[in-house]
Amino acid sequence: MRGGLRWPDEIRDPSELLPQPVELSDEEIEGALALMDTMTRDDLDGPEFRDTYTEAVAELIAAKREHREPPAAPEPAGNSGQLVDLMAALQESVSKAQASRGEDDGPADVHEMPAGRTAKKKPARKATAKKAARKPRKSA
Repeated sequence: MRGGLRWPDEIRDPSELLPQPVELSDEEIEGALALMDTMTRDDLDGPEFRDTYTEAVAELIAAKREHREPPAAPEPAGNSGQLVDLMAALQESVSKAQASRGEDDGPADVHEMPAGRTAKKKPARKATAKKAARKPRKSA
């Protein structure tokens, strides 16, 4: 159900959603703080950690506010990804698997399907429309 008015009996008390209180020892708290200290990094200042999306949105908002044309979006880098020939990769993988099993490096044997073993298709049945039996109306 989308937004709208709700009756009081449809609204739950938010205190039901609170997690149950938990007792923690000082050792558990110290262990959690030590874990956070070991996982914290201070060297996240490089250009690879820049939030370009937020910067672009801020620039777009500033351009709209000043009634000027927003900057053009930069084109994504061209050949940034590595192209992979899937068939060549598959053939290499099969060759390695065959070599590890001690099989020859020849291509896999392709067998013809025996003729006449296909399932016969039955014609589709047309569903007949059933007419509902009507009871005659009683006149008053």
